[in-house]
Formats: sequence, structure tokens, C-alpha cells
Amino acid sequence: MSQFRVLAGVLKGLTWRCWAHPKRGCSSRTDPLPAVVSNSSYVEEMYLAWLDDHKNVHKSWDSFFRNIQASGPSGEAGERRPSALLQGRVLSHSLDVAEKVVEDHLAVHTLIRAYQIRGHHVAQLDPLGILDADLDSFVPSDLITTIDKLGLYGLNESDLDRSFQLPHTTFIGGQETTLPLREIIRRLEASYCGHIGVEFMFINNVNQCQWIRQKFETPGIMQFTNAEKRTLLARLIRSTRFEDFLARKWSSEKRFGLEGCEVLIPALKTIIDKSSASGIDSVIMGMPHRGRLNVLANVIRKDLDQIFCQFDPKLEAADEGSGDVKYHLGMYHERINRETDKNITLSLVANPSHLEAVDPVVQGKTKAEQFYRGDTQGKKVMSILMHGDAAFAGQGVVYETFHLSELPSYTTNGTIHVVVNNQIGFTTDPRVARSSPYPTDVARVVNAPIFHVNADDPEAVMYVCRVAAEWRATFNKDVVIDLVCYRRFGHNEMDEPMFTQPLMYKQIHRQEHVLKKYSEKLIAEGVVTLQEFEEEVAKYDKICEEAYTSSKDEKILHIRHWLDSPWPDFFTAQGEPKSMSCLPTGLDEEVLQHIGQIASSVPLEDFKIHPGVSRILRGRADLVKSRQMDWALGEYIAFGSLLKDGIHVRLSGQDVERGTFSHRHHVLHDQEVDKRICVPMNHLWENQASYTVCNSSLSEYGVLGFELGFAMASPNALILWEAQFGDFHNTAQCIIDQFISSGQAKWVRNNGIVLLLPHGMEGMGPEHSSARPERFLQMTKDDPDHIPEFTGDFEVHQLYDCNWIVVNCSTPANYCHVLRRQILLPFRKPLIIFTPKSLLRHPDARSGFDDLAKGTKFKRLIPDEGPAGQSPGQVKRVIFCTGKVYYELAKERKQQNLYRDVAIIRLEQISPFPFDLVSEEVEKYTNAELVWCQEEHKNMGYYDYVRPRFLTVVANKKPIWYVGRDPAAAPATGNKSTHLNELRKFMDTAFNMSSFQD
Repeated sequence: MSQFRVLAGVLKGLTWRCWAHPKRGCSSRTDPLPAVVSNSSYVEEMYLAWLDDHKNVHKSWDSFFRNIQASGPSGEAGERRPSALLQGRVLSHSLDVAEKVVEDHLAVHTLIRAYQIRGHHVAQLDPLGILDADLDSFVPSDLITTIDKLGLYGLNESDLDRSFQLPHTTFIGGQETTLPLREIIRRLEASYCGHIGVEFMFINNVNQCQWIRQKFETPGIMQFTNAEKRTLLARLIRSTRFEDFLARKWSSEKRFGLEGCEVLIPALKTIIDKSSASGIDSVIMGMPHRGRLNVLANVIRKDLDQIFCQFDPKLEAADEGSGDVKYHLGMYHERINRETDKNITLSLVANPSHLEAVDPVVQGKTKAEQFYRGDTQGKKVMSILMHGDAAFAGQGVVYETFHLSELPSYTTNGTIHVVVNNQIGFTTDPRVARSSPYPTDVARVVNAPIFHVNADDPEAVMYVCRVAAEWRATFNKDVVIDLVCYRRFGHNEMDEPMFTQPLMYKQIHRQEHVLKKYSEKLIAEGVVTLQEFEEEVAKYDKICEEAYTSSKDEKILHIRHWLDSPWPDFFTAQGEPKSMSCLPTGLDEEVLQHIGQIASSVPLEDFKIHPGVSRILRGRADLVKSRQMDWALGEYIAFGSLLKDGIHVRLSGQDVERGTFSHRHHVLHDQEVDKRICVPMNHLWENQASYTVCNSSLSEYGVLGFELGFAMASPNALILWEAQFGDFHNTAQCIIDQFISSGQAKWVRNNGIVLLLPHGMEGMGPEHSSARPERFLQMTKDDPDHIPEFTGDFEVHQLYDCNWIVVNCSTPANYCHVLRRQILLPFRKPLIIFTPKSLLRHPDARSGFDDLAKGTKFKRLIPDEGPAGQSPGQVKRVIFCTGKVYYELAKERKQQNLYRDVAIIRLEQISPFPFDLVSEEVEKYTNAELVWCQEEHKNMGYYDYVRPRFLTVVANKKPIWYVGRDPAAAPATGNKSTHLNELRKFMDTAFNMSSFQD
């Protein structure tokens, strides 16, 4: 039987499904070729089994033996043992035939994989039929678009009706394990080349790939009941007729309508329905302006009359602030999900025109809600982000946000991204707007599956949305839905798109509305009647008309009604603070001592820390014994005391766990056990709030936006973002300008985020010196020419009226106080702190525990408490300053022994300007010159801000002289010698009593 041994050798080791005799128990779809193949009698045994009954063996063996028999003399078929002649034929044919069988099956497997990888390139995605969604008309050569392409696989037309065993990496067979090649190709085209294009084969997780294959390949899986189709139609009616209604009533108004992608509304509702069914009860959304009013009306379910009244030019604003255009506003709403009969909270976050800027903000708010609810796996709270195609590909913050998606302290456990792919930017053709085939390719970096779908096929869209929601619920990972659609009008309704896209818009003008096409389809199927369809349209039109009539009664615009993050327990029912006072920020001695002891120890046993860290902790312990604190300990006390009161503290940014300047060390690392860490701050009190300190990705824009969103969720948390160096904040300028500075004015939204910006001229060059205080001060809204008048607490009222607080503390105690004040205030304002570098270890930049004693509070201004302050009438010059330069001025005054001639006053809170305290100091030193001294250049820093305010204090009767560096283009010199010479020069000017005589 040597010929059978030869054949067995050819087949040995090949992975195949169910080659074995059925009686041997090889019933699994994924069984490899049985080990029995290596037995020399295996092929002979198969042959004998075949002689008993041809059905005893697999079809491929049946074909093999039939071919051999057919080529020999008649009568051999009945022999129980292979004859010598038959054995000879087996010997001569076995190798060739077996190799051909194997090669053909492998070829079919390769063909199946080709469709799974590249089938989306030929999917029918563009509703207009004029562009390829991947911007490339090239058809992959390994897809069988013509018969001759079979040759690539060593197959030909005669093989189309041959049956092939299906591999375990496909589900196109359903319950069948073999299919004819013709049917294999047909089913692959139906799965991957129709109105849905699936990109997933780059994912490096086999189980996830199998899950997606099963969802899109299983025959008949994309089925909808008549009830589901009717619901889809009703939602499409609302989406379409809403836009039609706005177009009829306000034809000359910008509204950034959804025409061309009306399917977005039923798509979002399907995602929410499916997510609600899996346990989600809070959905936080972010989106651009296109379609926003429709989403507010038909997804969030904002009252229509509240939307329609926004179009009334006579509507008066009732709230403080400047407000925003209607297609930027947010909303928060709790309602019952009608499909699941469960409560669901929907929040649409307000955003500026800066596309994609809201992405990290939404993620931060989502993370915060998950955190406060203990939803560690995202089973209760989730986010949905909507994007435009041009912005999704073009804005770098999209990439930054994706790279937060898998980080432990930033993950939201999966976001569903919906791209409204207009196939155009404002006027820019996508072929010159991106280098990638699809606008969604950025999502591949985090292994997010991408589902492209033709938006004119509503059922395909709904199915993709259903799968996306299931994916997120199953794997807690991001997923992208690319709604390939079109924009029926221009960028806005007043814009003329034919100027730049004439051919596209000729086709769009001919394009039938998706509602018309889908309604006709359902009527033809008998799912609805024409009368039922018309009644549904009339019903919604009536709702709109009644809301329009009601909207005319609205005379006042309440921006608070559009708040996306309400804090009902923090404010009164009218959204006002419950008081206008602030408690002292001092602490009991025992609290100071306890925090100091934990800050200078390791709470875990058998935890080996670095000798350098051990030295730092010993230094802290010595400070505590002497009732002193440096900058790091002052921060530790602020955080620890808030944690004791149940206030969550979260510090985020680049390298914040150790601190850029190696001063903080809030996370200790065991030197002998990998990944074993200790956060002593979480070992302070038995029932304390938790402390989160997390090194971020190397991103400013995305991470600052994330922390801003986190701070939106609750007022009872101190959320801080620290820049590695202060000037690095400028890569997050969009978040600062559009959200932090103006957010309350536009959206009546309080936010208490804290920015820690290391700042100081220390000879380190232009990029590591200035945190650009002038930019923050320029955007402050207090009036330089008017001293405000308040009844009650001047400090608190002034803080309430400002848009943000800007401070530059010169002592650890004052730094601790301002952090605690941030929480004890009865409202929330952003806090910008210019933090020190050299002062972190400066021997004079220390505070005593008495400076934090019970009853003490933040000092907006620190007066001169030396001889000058005690004898103000003898003082010839008063130098006002802020921050680190105070210590250089104090050193110089000491060297020149000018204690009685020169007073040095520190402005700790720069904005809002402490008019009351400055007035007291100016009145105190009636005979003295007034000088503002700063280490920054004259056109930078604080001078342009403080000068007009000082002049207002003195009623323009005295000058306020400038001492500091000359104007410059760069924030600082890169030459150490030049730096020191500049410092020496303005120190000489500051203490030369005749500097300003001329």
C-alpha cells in the first residue's frame, strides 16, 4: 500500500476542516487534519469506507476516488481491496490530484480573505454615484469583479460550480460547511461590496475580527421586522419634515440643516435604543453645527417652541452673559426611552465653531460621570461623538482624543463615532483635503472598526448602528460609523455651492429625497399604506405648526434652559449661588500635622523607594517638625484637606505624578517590583474622597479639553491641569479661548478648572520661561477704568462678576489657600495659577503652619510688613510686583539697606484686580512714588493690565512707573549672561531713587 503512504505524506500536517471519516468523530468545523493521516493505512481505510458508501467520506475524497475509478477499466469499483491496477493509478495520480485539491481550497480561502480586507473598496457607498468613498477608482485585483480574475487564484470559470470547504474564518455558509465557488463569491459581494463597507481586518484581536465577520457575513442576518421598519420611517419623517418646516418659515436664516443626511436622526436613536437595552442610562454627545437643531428636537427632545423662538430677532436675553448662536447651544434632558421603557439622560455639550474642539470635552465629562457613579466599565454612561468628514481627517485634536481612549485614567470604555460624510468640506473637494483614502482612517490607530454605509439606504444604516452599539457593549472599545451622504445645500443655506462643485450639485439637484425612496419601498412591500404614510407626515407637520404658534409667546431667551451640565444641588432653583460669602480657608493644627506626616512617609509595608525620594521625604518630615512648609508640602496640604471633606481631587498633565521639577512625588514606585506603586494621598483618612493623579499623553489640546469636561460634571471636585512648562498651554489655546475664558458668558456654564502654569525668567531660554500672563489678562473682563462698588463681601462679589481668576502666589501658604478657596466659593470660576520653578526649593519661599492656621485665608495682596510698612510716611518708593521677582527685589533691598525707603508689595491675585486693597496701600504711602516691577518684557507680563487700573486707583493724579525688561519679540533670551545683565539693569533701576526724576 505504498501509494497510499505517498498520498498520506502529501496531506500530512495540512490544516483542513473535517477531512476525516465521519465515524472518527471529526465533527468540529475547526478540526485540523486528523493525526491519523500520518498512519500509512489511513488513505486505504478511507478508500474502503468509500467503497462501502460514498457518503462515508468527505466530498473531496469522494471526488478524488471517483476520478481515479473513472479513469480505469470497468468492474474495479466492486473490489474490496484496491487492485494492483488501481494502486498504480493512485500512485501516478495521487500527488497531482491531492496538490490541486489543496491549492484550490487555499486559493478560495485567500479569495475570502481578500474580500474581508478589501471588499469595502468596491462597496456602493456614494448615494450620488459619482465619487468613490475611498477617493480611488482603482479596483483591487484580488476581488472577482470579472471572470478572468479567477486566474489570479489558479481557478477558472469551470470551477464556479465546484463546491469548496469553507474555512473557520468566515460565516457566509451559515449552517453549511461547503458552498459552490459561484455562491461563495455572491455571498462575499453581498456582505462586503453592497451598501456597507467594513474595515476591520487591521484589528489584531482574532475574537473581535470573528465577531465582526459573524455580524456581516451570516446569511439573512440584516433583517428588520415590519414594526422596526415603521419606526424607522416615522423617525425619518420627523427628521425630514423638521428641516422642511424650518426652510419654509425661515428661508433666509442660517440653520445648518441636515438635508442630505436626514438618516442621522434615526441612526442616533437606534444607537441610543440599543445602548439603553444593554443598560446605558446616560448618553453624552458632542457634534458640530450641521444638524444640531434637528438633534436637539428629535433626539434630545427639546421643546420645539423653545427652538423656534430662537429664530425671533426680537427675543431678549434674560441671563447674564453674551449668549451664543442657536446651532452652538447644548442641552440636558431626562426622559423615558420609548423603545426600552427605561429612563435615559441625554446631554448635548455646547461647543464653538471650532470643529472637533468639543471631542475631548465630551470624553472628560463622560469619564467624570462614570467615575462618580463607580461605572468602571462604562456600562451605565457612554459618549457619542459626531463629526464632519473634512474635520475628522483634518483636525489634530481628533488624533489626540483617540489616543486617550485606552489610557486608564482617560478611557470612557468605548465611544461611538458617527461621521456625517458630506464628501466635501466648506468648498474643498476631499481629493485635495486629505491624503488618506477615507476621512476615518485616523481611527485605525486604536484598532477601532470602521463601518462605511450608504446614507440613502436607511436599513443598512440602522443595521450598522445596531452593530456599533453591540460592539461597544461587548468590547468597550471605540467604533466608527461613516455615513456617506451629501449636503443638499451649501455650507449654510445662504451659500452657493455651484461656484466650486458644479457637477456634484447638478447631481444633488436631481437626487430623490431618501424619505421619498424609503416610503415608496415600504409601501411597495406592504409594510405601510400611502394613507398611513401621509397621516404620519401630517401629524408631525401639525406638531411643528402648533409649536410655532406657541413660540410667538416667548419674549425672553433663558440661556439656562439650554444648560448642558446643570448642578441643581449646588445652586438655587434659579441657578444662583446660595450665598455670597466664602468661609476662611485655614485648617486645624492636627490636620496640618497629620497630612504632613503622611506626605513624608510610605504607608505600605515592604515598599522599597529610591534613595533620592527617601531623602526628599526626610526633608519633608524635618519641615513638618519645624512647622514649616515648602511649595510641594503646601500643595499636599491643600489636596489632602479637601479629600478629608469628601472633595475629589484630580491632577492631570505631562509628568505630574513626579512633577516636571521632581518636587511632587505623589506616586511612589517600588524599586524592586515592576508596576507596584503607592499613592500616599489615598491613605490619609478612612473615609476620604479619592485622589487621582495621572500622567497624561503628550498632548495639551486634547488633555486640557478632557479635564475641562471632567470639571463640568460636578462642582464638588478640584480638577487641575498642569502644563509641563507654562508656555506649552498655547497648543491648547482653542480650549482656553473658546471654552475656559468665555464659556460662562456664552453658555451660562460654571467651571472650576485650575490651570497650573510654571512661569519665571530664570535664564532657561525663550520656550521655558513665560506662561504668557498677558494673554490671560487681556481676556479678563473687569473694567480698568471703574472701581466696582459692592455691598457685602467685596472679594466674593468681584470674583462672581469675573470670567476667570488669575493669580501668581509667592508663598506656599497662599498657594494652599487659593486652592482651598476654589472649592469653598459658592460658585465656580476657572483659576489660572502661574506656578514657580526655582521657588520650589528657594529657602525663603517657605511658610509657617501659622499662615494656614484656623481663621486664615487667601491674601489677594501681601503688604510690606517690615520697617517700611511700619513707617509709611518715610517711604520714598512703593514697588508693586507679583511672583518670583519679589524675592529678587527683597534681596536687592537688603543688600542696599533700603528697608525704610522702599516698600515692596506683592499682588498675589492679579485678576480680578484687588482695587480695594490696592487703594488702601496707595493711601497709606501718600508721599511715595508708585512703581510696577516685573521680570517679563514690557510688552508682556502684567504691566499693560495693571497700569490703567493703578491710574484709576489714583484718579490719574500720579504715574505708575515701569521697571522691568525692555520690549522684545521673544519671551526671554537664550543667553545666560544676557539674562543676568537684564536682571541687574532693572534691579538698579528699581532701587535708584533718582530713576524717574526726569
